[in-house]
Amino acid sequence: MNLVRNRVYEMVRRDILSCAIVPGAELREADLAERFGVSKSPVRDAMQKLELEGLIVIEPRRGHRVRQVSVSDAADMLELRLILETAGVRKAAVVASDEELAGLDMFRDADTASIPLFTEYNRRFHHHLASLSRNRRLAEEMGRVMDLYERLCMVSLSAVVAHDQNEGPLREHNDIIDALQARNGNAAARMLKRHIGRSQGQILRALESRPVVA
Repeated sequence: MNLVRNRVYEMVRRDILSCAIVPGAELREADLAERFGVSKSPVRDAMQKLELEGLIVIEPRRGHRVRQVSVSDAADMLELRLILETAGVRKAAVVASDEELAGLDMFRDADTASIPLFTEYNRRFHHHLASLSRNRRLAEEMGRVMDLYERLCMVSLSAVVAHDQNEGPLREHNDIIDALQARNGNAAARMLKRHIGRSQGQILRALESRPVVA
């Protein structure tokens, strides 16, 4: 039963984060139960967990709805990401092994022609950077932040031509990797701050013009 509950939760969560289920969409327990071939009980459990994560809201007498994207909440999340990630790369430059830093080369190239694929690559890259800090709590929180960042990207940038949009961030990732492999944590943090700042301005401008944003 726990496996069923986890499967339902993970699949609904992934659909919300990828915007396969769009912000503001109504979630009916009966429809989800039929989709996954389960009773309403694991669906109800999933709804409770997703509400605690802030991904859905429960409306009195109306049921569950995917939380819309708030511009102010997006700004707060991006600020939190900046604080966590710059601290993480400074520490990673000191504590990561030579082998771990050399392993960052696997992130030097990515598919820039697809927003979903590049967004997934971006999430893995930044979460991996956090893991190099050897601070488990920081890495776990960055994982949650990057999940929500993925949703922001899917909501705000879906109308943008991905190749033009993602070549710049990929170059910036390579600059951050260069700085870390040189064990220059301050330079990596500066580059990361500039990298996040550019995406922040772009995302917030795009969100302000989208009808799905609260």
